[in-house]
Amino acid sequence: MIFPVAGVEVHPLAVVFVGFTVGVAGSFLGVGGGFIATPALNILGFPMSYAVGTDLAHMMGKSIVATLRHRLLGNVDFKLGGLMVLGTIPGVELGKTIVLHLDRTGQAGPVIRYVYIALLAGVFLAFLRDYLKRRSSSKRSAPQMQDSGRGAWALRLVAPPFVSLPRSRIDRVSLWAIIGVGLVTGLAAGFLGVGGGFIRMAALLYLLGVPTLVAIGTDLFEIVVSGGYGAFTYALAGRVDLLAALVMLSGAAIGAWIGASATVYVKGNRIRLYLAGVVLAAAVATALKQLAESLGSTTLSTAGNYLIFGAGGLLVAVISLSWLRGVRREGQRSAANQSNGQ
Repeated sequence: MIFPVAGVEVHPLAVVFVGFTVGVAGSFLGVGGGFIATPALNILGFPMSYAVGTDLAHMMGKSIVATLRHRLLGNVDFKLGGLMVLGTIPGVELGKTIVLHLDRTGQAGPVIRYVYIALLAGVFLAFLRDYLKRRSSSKRSAPQMQDSGRGAWALRLVAPPFVSLPRSRIDRVSLWAIIGVGLVTGLAAGFLGVGGGFIRMAALLYLLGVPTLVAIGTDLFEIVVSGGYGAFTYALAGRVDLLAALVMLSGAAIGAWIGASATVYVKGNRIRLYLAGVVLAAAVATALKQLAESLGSTTLSTAGNYLIFGAGGLLVAVISLSWLRGVRREGQRSAANQSNGQ
């Protein structure tokens, strides 16, 4: 299938699979999935700046579906998301300006990939460390374990004005901390072509102390804003292939519903472990792509292809299985309750 704006020819099922994988994984993990989609589009042949802009457009549509589902589950703190927007918009604009400058100098691909690798590696280590720490603590004192970060750094920041976030179980936090998180993640969205989710999730969990499920839903709501604004600004620069975005969205809409539904049946700490795994796979695949360009090796480029799609397929299988098992257990309990009632 020819995608005219980006000027590439790619099998449409590969693009649909990227969208479906990102839909399931992103909605389940609360990260938008851009850290998978942008490298995947680049691996499939989309120039990096077009991969960034196209993914932002696709992410906006997919995140609307996921946010609506999480809203029904009570996982969205709209007050927190609205306040973060104050920092998100200028951050996206700054990131886009940097990317277009790098694109004019021919350095967009290598620079963005190197930043991707460094950020993803750091986020992987943070989530893995936190998972192991929580797992160890739960074994020692399971009743005391709570899925919230009461010792989060931002909660100790004394810089008025302060706001309360009842949905996130936060009594008092500086508004500047929330705007700062929005600014940094907006910059990530504009520069890396992601919703900023994998950074925002870490910030919501470890800086603000938001519970995992609320962080997932709120992050997806924020991605609607950052993805929408980012897609608009990139479209003005001619870097959005709407046809590719729509093909991706055809798979992402179904995947987003499945991923959001699966969060009901999986504990928050296990979700962090899954996130660590997929972040590591994306980092290695991006590194292989950069190494392949440097060495002119098609073998390494193919290896990156197999890794990103293999990891995405495995993650989708695990999440879908968790969802199906949860639905089946719920059905069995419902049937048992009805039998007891009779």
